[in-house]
Formats: sequence, structure tokens, C-alpha cells
Amino acid sequence: MSTAAFTTLIGADDLARHLNEPDWCLVDCRHDLANPAFGREAYARGHLPGACFLHLDDDLSGPRTGTNGRHPLPDPQRLAQRLGECGIGPHTQVVAYDDAGGMFAARLWWLLRWLGHSRVAVLDGGFQAWCAAAGVLSTEEPPRRSVPFRAEPQPGGVDATYVERHLGQPDRMVILDARSPDRFRGENENLDPVGGHIPGAFNRFFKDNLDANGCFKPAAVLREEFTAALRGHDPRKVVNQCGSGVTACHNQLSMEVAGLSGSRLYPGSWSEWCADPARPVATGPQ
Repeated sequence: MSTAAFTTLIGADDLARHLNEPDWCLVDCRHDLANPAFGREAYARGHLPGACFLHLDDDLSGPRTGTNGRHPLPDPQRLAQRLGECGIGPHTQVVAYDDAGGMFAARLWWLLRWLGHSRVAVLDGGFQAWCAAAGVLSTEEPPRRSVPFRAEPQPGGVDATYVERHLGQPDRMVILDARSPDRFRGENENLDPVGGHIPGAFNRFFKDNLDANGCFKPAAVLREEFTAALRGHDPRKVVNQCGSGVTACHNQLSMEVAGLSGSRLYPGSWSEWCADPARPVATGPQ
């Protein structure tokens, strides 16, 4: 077993040095919300050597009911079986990557931690950083030896009932919305039937976690920016939220990089919240 442990981010150069480690697993998480076939097609055209592919809708999300959001959490045991089929065991170092600044890879990062697996990191700069640093791709789907993956779900998420119960109680809960500022204000909503945000939420657009090259900003910068966004509130009280529980994971990862640990995820997020017309909705700036 490798002694190296990456639990938030890993750079392309570091990954290249560990590429042939026996107990490492690379996972291609590329996806396009407007074209669900994109990820598999991109994987077939070329992926990091040895990487397997997991699909946001089919593998990293559960069935939709119309009231549980656009990307509800998958069944833990079903996901555990899929991870085991990829060769991910209890000691495997997982590296998740995409080509969207970690937007989708962070979802797998969160899910693995939710299931009790801490040895998981997102490739900083993603597919583009790998191509620039190493340039080695493969079109072969690697053979995998299925191994047991034991899911031990951790208390890292909250549900809509929890959010409703703690509205207006910043000493208990601070909602951090990862959507773009215009969608947060209720403008240009093109994914969900209702525009706006959960009352009292703060806005931190997940793309603000990245620099001009698509890599995560330095930890000190992220810490300063999140501290300002939270207006002095305890990061352990933060509930990360977005449109469907995907980009909210990007904010949670960035907070971990910044040393602001302990925040949680509202997986149903805005798409679940606004599905019930009885729930309050706010519009305009925070």
C-alpha cells in the first residue's frame, strides 16, 4: 500500500509520479449538464491512463422523484458496489478528475467521504492540467478486479427538514449557495422552475474558487475569501447548497483546502427546495 495520502487536491506532476502505484484508482467524472452523453464520449476519445469512468446521473446520483432534486444522492450500497467494481478498496487512493474545474469531480470526492473513504483527491486543474503536464492519454478501458467496498455513511449531509427547522438561526446554520450570482438573485434561471434562493443564504459562486488557469486558488486566498463570505460565522455551521447538490461540493472542497473544516451539504439543494411551493423563497441580492 502506498504511504502517500491525498485527501483534498493533487497536482498533475504529483499524479504523474504516482501513476503506476498498485493501489491507486483514477476516475473520469467528465459531464455536461446539457448533454448527458458527453462524458462517456469524451472518455472513449481519450482519458488518463488506467482511469475508469463514472457518470454523474447513472452512478453518482439516485433516481429522481420530482420532489427530491435533480441529482439526489445515490443509494449507498449501490454506489459501494459500483466503486468496488472500479477496483476501489478500503486503502485505495482515489483521484477524481473532470474538465470543468473540478465541478463534477468534487461530487465524487464528497460521496467517497460520505461513505467513509478519506483517501480521495480532486486533480487540480483537471484534464487540461494533465494534458499540459504529461500529455499521455489512453483510449483503452482498463481491466478491473472487483474488490469489496464497505460503505460506512458519515453524517455529512442535511435534509430539507433540517434546513427548514433552522432558517433564521445563524448560530445553528449558515447556508452557502454555490450558484452564479444571477441565479442566486432569481434571474436567468434556466435549470429549475422557480428562481431565487433560500432565505438568509449567502452566495459564493463556486467558480470563484478557481484562478485564471482553472486551478484552485492557494489555501490562504481561499481562507480569506470564504471568511469574508461567511461574515465571521463558524464554518462548522455552514450548509453548502447549489442547484442540485453538485457544485456545492466544490465549495466544501475549497473550504477543506482553506482549513475551514466541518461544513455540511444539503444534497437536494435548490431544485428540491423549490419543488415544494410551501417553502419560502427569497429573490434579489443577499
